[in-house]
Amino acid sequence: MKSIAQIAAELQGYDPQALSADAVNAFLERLVEPVTQTERVPLFGALGRVLAEDIVSPISVPPHDNSAMDGFAFDGAQLVPGQPLSLNVVGTALAGAAWRGHVARGECVKIMTGAVMPAGLDTVVPQEFTRVDGDTVTVPANVVKLGDNRRKLGEDLMAGQPALQKGELLAPAALGLMASLGMAEVSVMRRLRVAYFSTGDEILSLGEPPREGAVYDSNRYTVFGLLTRLGCEVIDLGVVKDQPALLEAAFLHAAREADAVITSGGVSVGEADHTKAMMKKLGDVAFWRIAMRPGRPMAVGRIAVPDLQGESASGARRTSASSSQNDRNPAILFGLPGNPVAVMVTFFAFVRPALLRMMGARAEAPVLLRAASEEPLRKKPGRTEYQRGIVTQHADGRLTVRTTGNQGSGVLSSMAQANGLIVLGHAQGDVAVGDQVSVMMFEGALG
Repeated sequence: MKSIAQIAAELQGYDPQALSADAVNAFLERLVEPVTQTERVPLFGALGRVLAEDIVSPISVPPHDNSAMDGFAFDGAQLVPGQPLSLNVVGTALAGAAWRGHVARGECVKIMTGAVMPAGLDTVVPQEFTRVDGDTVTVPANVVKLGDNRRKLGEDLMAGQPALQKGELLAPAALGLMASLGMAEVSVMRRLRVAYFSTGDEILSLGEPPREGAVYDSNRYTVFGLLTRLGCEVIDLGVVKDQPALLEAAFLHAAREADAVITSGGVSVGEADHTKAMMKKLGDVAFWRIAMRPGRPMAVGRIAVPDLQGESASGARRTSASSSQNDRNPAILFGLPGNPVAVMVTFFAFVRPALLRMMGARAEAPVLLRAASEEPLRKKPGRTEYQRGIVTQHADGRLTVRTTGNQGSGVLSSMAQANGLIVLGHAQGDVAVGDQVSVMMFEGALG
């Protein structure tokens, strides 16, 4: 396992006092490792989990040629361009049971959607296109061609074909696909355990009375929501006062119980607290000033897992979930800024991709939409900016975006109003009205 210094030495132009957003992600790709433990879960419990093995189709889907329409099945070789076709109905094929009769030239079978195509028949004309007179069906000229409206055996998947790849985040469509293969359960990576806490003497927990100079802790609830939406097992350690003994106990407890530790507050330059000192004491940690706005200060590193003797640092007996962690890597530390918006932006930009990698998910860059700016945006080259935006789709399909106004890193209300982040790249300058900009939509970022 490489140290923080060794990873830094691999990155060209690494400068912890002026680190680009791209360099942060390149660093984190080298720092984090995926979990290795897996478990089998029923399909109803697999949504949002990470697939632990490739899925090869054990059967063909569909397992037989079948009709894509309610209509009449016949031998399409009888069609003559420009001429109608008259057919005699000799039976009905229903879904769920094959029709076993014989169909001669000039004959057809009434067929329901999903029904097995009778032997020798390869074309279906939808019933609404036909004229029916007793047992005689007339197919008008040129309404269907040979092979129309037939789903072929294995059209979706042939037996032995790859169906899903290891590392895929299982979405609803993937659950349906596995169900179509007859799979009742699936092997997934175990859930990532993430502990988080807020730091600072000025932070109030909900339920405490207001006091001068103090603010209520919003970051714990934001981080809880972000981690829960990501599918992590979350461990809330509350608010930790700026006292060395309390901070040490919180860090050790988190390192024992979790794969990753997220803190908010205490990483800014010159802050009069003990958080940075405790990070240095307990782990191999880098402190960065990132060329971005908001969210400039950030700390990352590792905290070694302490020796486990049956109890956590808080004195509570360890759970069965955490007792299997003796063989795992040290906990990864993400020390985020204290400002609420900066917490969310750094999570979206850096922490979320790193946690997905730890979960065993395949690395995929976030999808950025392009939208025309409705207003001029001031931007200095040399840093990446994330501005809160509201994207609108117009009747003609155009996407436009406007900011939420005040972009201060403590203005959490503007984050609640926004539906995405306008991402202005490191080298980008001012934006004029109508210029195309990149937008990271929150729903995509939240998974």
